Amino acid sequence: MEDKIRLNMLKGETLLSPFATKSKDAIRIEFEENDIRPPFFRDTDRIIHTSSYTRYADKTQVFSNIDNDNISRRFIHVQLVSKIARTIGRALNLNEDLIEAIALSHDLGHVPFGHVGESILNEISLKNYQGNFMHNVQSVRNLMNIENNGNGLNITIQVLDGVLCHNGEFVQDKYYPKKKSAEDFIDDYNNCYKDSSYYKKLVPMTLEGCVVRISDIIAYIGRDIEDAINLGVIEESDLPKEITDVLGSNNKDIINNIVLDIINNSIDRDYLKMSPSIYKSLVDLKKFNYNNIYEKANNKKKIAEYKLMFETVFNGCLEQLKIGDKKALIYVNFINNMSGDYLSKNSNERIVIDYISGMTDDYFIKEYNLIKRI
Repeated sequence: MEDKIRLNMLKGETLLSPFATKSKDAIRIEFEENDIRPPFFRDTDRIIHTSSYTRYADKTQVFSNIDNDNISRRFIHVQLVSKIARTIGRALNLNEDLIEAIALSHDLGHVPFGHVGESILNEISLKNYQGNFMHNVQSVRNLMNIENNGNGLNITIQVLDGVLCHNGEFVQDKYYPKKKSAEDFIDDYNNCYKDSSYYKKLVPMTLEGCVVRISDIIAYIGRDIEDAINLGVIEESDLPKEITDVLGSNNKDIINNIVLDIINNSIDRDYLKMSPSIYKSLVDLKKFNYNNIYEKANNKKKIAEYKLMFETVFNGCLEQLKIGDKKALIYVNFINNMSGDYLSKNSNERIVIDYISGMTDDYFIKEYNLIKRI
């Protein structure tokens, strides 16, 4: 009976493109027996039950400390990435289970206050000899080394690689996957800590990973414009006409036009492609967003305030570990839940970075207020 159920779960794979990743190709670092669920489907189950996934709900997307419940949080972003990527994947007959697992876990390593917080934590990490800090790398670290009480979740290499290589900051007109072994993935992962420019060389090992990579920017580019308009940062009329004539002027049209263009130019091919006009307009829209939204989301005074907060929390937590303050939140909510293996393998500095990177915005502010009173 169980074999029949397994076959039922895999029936859809008979329709997959020859360029899709099949369940039989799944690689795990540690061997484990399969149950009725296909491996990438099982990965998604593990991911959505993590503490990191739960904390998406109170993490910044672009705008922090905004008293407006209609503004996107990180949780909404990953859901949008998943939906957009699965739309493209279904149209191209790719593995939707793999796409969903990558999409839902790709931002697990994002820190409080979004990319600004990430930049500050990177400075702290480098100053304390812990290597480069990047949210995509930390997302992989969460899945491999932090979740499950510091024992990791044994997620498939294809999912981990898709998460590592998801960076939607780089827009390309063509996305080709690059064949890799488990060892190749581990090398990529380790090199990111050592070489600050290595992330620019990352290429997903699957076409599904490429789909998530382009879907990341599709998901945020129009939604961030909507949020900015709602907050009065920009007006719809500010959008350049040469861009809106091609992509549209609202999130719905922007998503629809880019997604359909990718599907039409990528069907039955071993790569993803955009038409020249869509590609150019997307690049130009990204530049517009950076100049008119992202650079205005946090002014110099706010960034200086965040920097002080991060340094205070980092140094305060480090001191709590040094003196063994068992009543401190880092012990109560983090260390006491971690395995002896995790604690023995990591320096105090790395433990504090893991702790801070996992915080929601509100929890981070709470921790800061507690430490600055000491």
